[in-house]
Amino acid sequence: MKYFTALRGILLALTLLSAPIVSFAASPAEAAAKSSALATSQKSEAGVNINTASAEELASTLVGVGPKLAQAIIDYREANGVFGDKAQLMEVKGIGDSVFNKNKTRISL
Repeated sequence: MKYFTALRGILLALTLLSAPIVSFAASPAEAAAKSSALATSQKSEAGVNINTASAEELASTLVGVGPKLAQAIIDYREANGVFGDKAQLMEVKGIGDSVFNKNKTRISL
């Protein structure tokens, strides 16, 4: 009988110890939001020269810029010459105020 009483006490203690861990677990939506925020902050640590960067560098550094938009930046640069001003980046189809404002501190000429 002492064995069962001790076992029940151990199980109760384990249950109580694990309860706070479960209660603080993030929902899948919260986890995705934190992951996105982390990715954004990681991108913000590095800058990129829009006149010399490859499509891969642009896509991996600029927030809201994937491979297709990065290639559009390269295509614009090849057709029109180097960017003379950061704001000129908004002339690239797909780069609007929102994407530009998220990245203006990340880009250089």
